Amino acid sequence: MEAFVVSALSTAVGELGDKTQLLSLVLATRLCRPVPIIAGILVATLANHLLACALGQWAGDAISARTLRWVVGACFLGVAAWALVPDRVDESAGARGAHGVFWLVVGTFFLAEMGDKTQIAAIALAAKYRQLPAVVAGTTLGMMAVNVPTVLLARTTAKWMSLRTIRVLSALIYAALGVATLWGVPA
Repeated sequence: MEAFVVSALSTAVGELGDKTQLLSLVLATRLCRPVPIIAGILVATLANHLLACALGQWAGDAISARTLRWVVGACFLGVAAWALVPDRVDESAGARGAHGVFWLVVGTFFLAEMGDKTQIAAIALAAKYRQLPAVVAGTTLGMMAVNVPTVLLARTTAKWMSLRTIRVLSALIYAALGVATLWGVPA
């Protein structure tokens, strides 16, 4: 349960202001089809985070506990620094039918999430906890918890969301996870 909760919360915070959240905002405002957009985000996130978490679990099994602690701690600190860098997204999306929107979102999100801070966090969380289903479910829930309201409230989201504050909060949470991991404190 701990792996699921930590994965969901840290991913949700990391996703706030992230390029994939900006992508969901852009797609929702330009394509105006929330159901296929949300379905596409879910499928892309599950596929991407399943691969990332499988890699993280493999690393957790293949690397000594001490080395893994330092690698995971350094990853969290790197993600913390990365969270402070503003993300931008290309706004080129045309009008499509529901199936076209779904596949556009699946492909775009899957690729946008490659090497992203939430994907790196998913790898680190899977390496730390070695509970693949719990971490995949948690990271997916965290992504959906941020992106579904973004899609549904696309027109008003940008007005009340201070991305700078969100980036700083995200960085602080990832830094705390990194320091705790390096000190050997169980999360």
